[in-house]
Amino acid sequence: MTFFTTNEQLEQLGNQILSATWAAFPTLARNQIALTWIVYDPPVLVNTGGALTSDDFWNHSVRGFTYRGMEGIYPASIVKLFYLVAVHEWLDKGMISDSPELQRAIKDAIVDSSNDATSLIVDVLTGTTSGPELPGGPFETWQYQRQIVNRYYQSLNWPELETINVCQKTWGDGPYGRERAFYGEILENRNMLTTNATAKLLHSIIGGVAVSSERSQIMMALLQRSLNPDELPQDVEEDQVTGFLGGGLPQTAKLWSKAGWTSQVRHDAAYIEIPDKRPYLLVVFTEGKENASSKNILPFISQRFVEMVGSLE
Repeated sequence: MTFFTTNEQLEQLGNQILSATWAAFPTLARNQIALTWIVYDPPVLVNTGGALTSDDFWNHSVRGFTYRGMEGIYPASIVKLFYLVAVHEWLDKGMISDSPELQRAIKDAIVDSSNDATSLIVDVLTGTTSGPELPGGPFETWQYQRQIVNRYYQSLNWPELETINVCQKTWGDGPYGRERAFYGEILENRNMLTTNATAKLLHSIIGGVAVSSERSQIMMALLQRSLNPDELPQDVEEDQVTGFLGGGLPQTAKLWSKAGWTSQVRHDAAYIEIPDKRPYLLVVFTEGKENASSKNILPFISQRFVEMVGSLE
């Protein structure tokens, strides 16, 4: 069950794009890509400044296409989208106190994809800290606290979220101490997301119904990316546009996105507006070392979707 409906036209176009991608990039195996594409037909119900109530928004049908959209995949920094919504939920409900330092961390986690900033956010959300390994009882308590974000998302009762895991920090070199123990011996407790789950969360943000309309607008402001090469950040490993979905867009487009990457994966989740075309949401996950290092696959896919959106009925 998904929050969107499928139809023959989107199935045909989506499969054409996948075929073209596999032809252009033979290293990308059939099981190394997953994607979800949502088209916003008129009247467009997203990016309205929070004009719709939650009921009106969720009762409005949207159409989409998915390929392996329910496959669990390590999300890298895409998980920061889920921590972004959670931290706004906690702030909205008075579960945590706001501060300039927390706001700095939220901005740096989303705008620059800082892992250090994300570490603070996870600590604040869960009331836990990293450190040396813990003995049995205290470690059980610590683990229970670290699962609080998962419990929040399960409480939403969205079918797309049933299989996700969002309880780990994001790392440069990897986890140590109690964090490594929390991952499990064979990393069985790693973060795990699907493109459908990511698409639904992003859909709720751009729809203005994630936590509240005001907080959704704050999140949207953090997710907006410039496509002007002169305005892209120069002091970060990845600017979240070059080599991602934004790299395949015309300069006239508007982009709101969150990318994720490691040596093994390259992902992006984006909402895109292009003049005279229907707005759309696109989430693409790719796996495999050679594919993760390529800065051509996601822009290629993005360009194909730009072309196809122009032909929509």
